[in-house]
Amino acid sequence: MTSQISVFDGHNDVLLRLYRSKSSDAVSDFLFGEETGHIDLKKARAGAFAGGLFAMYSPSPGNFASLSKAMTGSSYAVPLPPPLPIDDARKSVAGELAILMRVVRQSQGAVALCRTAAEIRAAIARNTLAVVLHLEGCEAIDEDLHFLEVLYAAGLRSLGPVWSRNNIFGHGVPFQFPALPDLGDGLTAAGEKLVDACNDMKILVDLSHITEKGFWDVARLSKAPLVATHSNAHALCPSPRNLTDRQLSAIRDSGGMVGLNFATCFLRPDGNMAADTDLGLMVRQLDYLIDKLGENHVGFGSDFDGAMVPAEIGSAAGLPALIGALRQSGYSEALLQKLGTANWLNVLERTIG
Repeated sequence: MTSQISVFDGHNDVLLRLYRSKSSDAVSDFLFGEETGHIDLKKARAGAFAGGLFAMYSPSPGNFASLSKAMTGSSYAVPLPPPLPIDDARKSVAGELAILMRVVRQSQGAVALCRTAAEIRAAIARNTLAVVLHLEGCEAIDEDLHFLEVLYAAGLRSLGPVWSRNNIFGHGVPFQFPALPDLGDGLTAAGEKLVDACNDMKILVDLSHITEKGFWDVARLSKAPLVATHSNAHALCPSPRNLTDRQLSAIRDSGGMVGLNFATCFLRPDGNMAADTDLGLMVRQLDYLIDKLGENHVGFGSDFDGAMVPAEIGSAAGLPALIGALRQSGYSEALLQKLGTANWLNVLERTIG
């Protein structure tokens, strides 16, 4: 008899979804379940979703309402919005952080904000949803990094210097297909200072949205394992958001980590957003990532509530469908445990403490 595999997830956007919700009580919707969305407490428990890196993200006006429609066809290039003013970025970050704090407070112990790997392990052991706070794109942070200190005090332990939109810290990878990730400049001087501060403060630096030049800038500067929380293999899906073999080798050599992105446009060889995406493509990506990185350096980075995922999964409640597909492909229970939680916990222990 096989056991249920718990999943600690490298990336989701549920806080943004709740922040933008038109519901009169988004916190209760999350705690007691709702029809819409990929993650709430009910879906998490149904799918053995044990926790993850919960992103705060500042949307641009319009926020790519038609992004999934644009990411179809044999090729595409979606124009990126201009840099986001710091006050606009801080407004949404503050709103998303406030929602998380209310979720934790009103959950009566069912949800915990975790600041160390030990706190994550303890939360999972008592069946509490373990939340690690992540910032996706640092538009809310000033060049002097004063607001970084504020967010760290609030619990921030992971950040991506850029989303795909450029900012004062660096350049992001645009939504193009097919393309290599070498599509722009890397870190700015302010970005290098940010990476140094993250090393000192034990904040994980996420490489999932940065250009290839930025990736190598971080690799040169960082003392911590290299981590891409939600990216796939470029060799199987030539999206610039995916990682080349050379990048995968650098992550492996640093003792780092890659979280498999469930977004169909980063799984499919045609780069399309399409819900009718076979789970076999996820198995193929994992096979490749494990071959390049080793079985101790791969996990899941779903992008739930931030992207279109295969219909067979649908939400956090559907995670057992992916685990079942991996079992059918010959993945052992020990390897599934590593992919599910152990690898993420080990790399977090070596980055955030």
